[in-house]
Amino acid sequence: MTAESLTASPRCRCWTPPGVYRPQTDTGLLSRALRRERITSRTEVLDLGTGSGVLAVEAARRGARVTAVDISWRALAAAWCNALMNGQMVRVRHGDLAAAVRGRRFDLVVTNPPYVPTPGDAVPRGGARAWDAGTDGRLLIDRICATAPTLLRPAGALLMVHSHLNGVEETLARFRAAGLHAEVVDRARLPFGRVLRARLAWLRERGLVGDRTFEELVVFRVEHV
Repeated sequence: MTAESLTASPRCRCWTPPGVYRPQTDTGLLSRALRRERITSRTEVLDLGTGSGVLAVEAARRGARVTAVDISWRALAAAWCNALMNGQMVRVRHGDLAAAVRGRRFDLVVTNPPYVPTPGDAVPRGGARAWDAGTDGRLLIDRICATAPTLLRPAGALLMVHSHLNGVEETLARFRAAGLHAEVVDRARLPFGRVLRARLAWLRERGLVGDRTFEELVVFRVEHV
């Protein structure tokens, strides 16, 4: 996960304090997908795991009513500040994924969950919560797949990004098992970033990367059948 020219928005001012995920290529891919969605002043958007809040700001700038959720208080502070710096209104909610907005449904959900495969069984802590996601990288991905139907209005859509290392077909199958239509709508190939390079020997041991020195990021678009 390394930054490149694909960014969330060239106009977005963004403050990312220590311990908060800095917008990178995956953020930019989601932002590009977000800009393809039809958004009006009546559109309700959920940014699930908002991090710095730049996707929430992007949606608000396009006129949506936005709720940003994160389990990190520091991330929520960053999201609130970034909305303020960009002259936008974003509601922030503290909580663990969908539990923070229990009973609510949205027209559009955007989510960039932690997805980096992680050695050991320790629960991610501190800034690592933004990327560490269990030995297969699916710690939160599978939960989002299962709860997506409860978050979407009948004509709603969900946009999610993760790496090919997590299993693209597995994610498609899980969304379909939840009764949803899912497809890949965008991809980007990039060299391994700092975290993956540090884990390269372990990833190769597990057969996740072979001789590769790059990963492919994939954006899913999901809706009710």
